[in-house]
Amino acid sequence: MTTNNSVNEPPNSAVLNSPFLKTLVQQIRGQDTYGVYRNWSDELILKPFVITKQKKREISLEGEVDPITQARIMAFFRAVAAAIEQETGLISQVVIDLSHEGFGWALVFSSRLLLTVKTLRDAHRFGFDSMEKLAEEGENYVKKGVDLAKRFPEVGNL
Repeated sequence: MTTNNSVNEPPNSAVLNSPFLKTLVQQIRGQDTYGVYRNWSDELILKPFVITKQKKREISLEGEVDPITQARIMAFFRAVAAAIEQETGLISQVVIDLSHEGFGWALVFSSRLLLTVKTLRDAHRFGFDSMEKLAEEGENYVKKGVDLAKRFPEVGNL
């Protein structure tokens, strides 16, 4: 079985046009200490984030949340934090708290300012219907975080 993971594949316009998806790819590549993704296209790296509704129904909610899924959740919110940081200059951090049942929350904060709060349910099934939905959701989190950072700069700069 071969997988075409060439960087010479024709690029997907969603990846080229979305600053958030570019940031997400940077975050994933940045965590790749063994160089596994070195020759992978951006689309191939982002493919695990796209899960159809049918595929979501097939994923069991029993047992622990898969470590790979946890890593995907962390990468997504790290990309949100990085994009907010690029736009505002505020150092942003991420905290993810997940129970063994897949419930919890994700926080993106800067100093004492909560920039993004997301309640996670059914974390086993974390994913998006399409690459466009992934970009849209990420950009919405970034926009809201940037708006809060600009509205309360004194709290974020402590």
